[in-house]
Amino acid sequence: MAVEIIATGRAVPPKRVSNEELITYVDTTDEWIRSHTGIGNRHIAEESVSCSDLATEAAKNALAMAAGYSGNDLLERDRAAAEAASSIDIIVLGSASPDYYGTPSTACVVQHKIGAVNAAAMDISAGCTSFVYGLETAAGLLNISPQRKRALVIGSEVLSKMVNWDDRRTCVLFGDGAGAVVLEKTDAANRGLQHTIMRADGSGAGSLLLRRGGTKDPFKKGEVIDKGVCIEMNGQEVYNFAVGAITNVLEDLMKVGNLNVDDIARIVPHQANARIIQAARRRLHMTAEKFYLNIEEYANTSAASIPIALDEMNHAEELKKGDTILTVGFGGGLTYGGNIIIW
Repeated sequence: MAVEIIATGRAVPPKRVSNEELITYVDTTDEWIRSHTGIGNRHIAEESVSCSDLATEAAKNALAMAAGYSGNDLLERDRAAAEAASSIDIIVLGSASPDYYGTPSTACVVQHKIGAVNAAAMDISAGCTSFVYGLETAAGLLNISPQRKRALVIGSEVLSKMVNWDDRRTCVLFGDGAGAVVLEKTDAANRGLQHTIMRADGSGAGSLLLRRGGTKDPFKKGEVIDKGVCIEMNGQEVYNFAVGAITNVLEDLMKVGNLNVDDIARIVPHQANARIIQAARRRLHMTAEKFYLNIEEYANTSAASIPIALDEMNHAEELKKGDTILTVGFGGGLTYGGNIIIW
């Protein structure tokens, strides 16, 4: 029995903001952003676009692929996606920028928008590791019941609405986007999701957080709110944590999977900062070619970064049947983890 990724999809806002454009209203430079992060651009959603909107588009693209449609006609895509949506038993959506606070889950909103009438739906809040957690959660729910066959796992973010655009340390880092995969339980041997590591270190919770609005720090009656809920981050603490997290997860995945470097086709890391990935790969004595990076184009899209990368690679035919793929994520919580996937 296997749980395989049978289809991928992504949705990225058309508005592309380069560093050169960004520095016209943020006090920084293109050289600083590139040298410290590897970011050159980010895609920003229009004001009317929500997390569920991007998630729905990514989901439709993945569902259409699962139904065998590969064209560019949106009406035909939607028809194919609607056909496949009824086969989905579970929707798991990861996001740090959901449509609503607490309830309803963004997954429920997406469930209605795509017409997945037979699907359970829930959100996961594991920061940038949400997609790694989501794959394992969906696979576990599929395996526990013989009646369940397919799941939709989505990472979707509209982080442009969650950053303080006056804080040059954080606002340059993030972008908007969504990625999705369709999982299917099959009888294939040695395919699909092989192993997952999921870990957390809550002692670092204050290193990366959305402080206001929860029961710890609620808004009060009569309080004047001069800015919305914004991402706060201690960059040095997150950097130190992330380098160690990537190194430890990849070492442990290789150990549990009995893998050496040559066995791995590609490593798909969460796209937070190119320097973090470079530091980790040097510790692991791996070549840059093993790691798939698209942060230059999209910046940090949190829970969406790994599935966006998988869809790019899939459409570019960079993933071959039988390839061993490692994912690795790290983020708020603090959380970290990774997957072994045989494509």
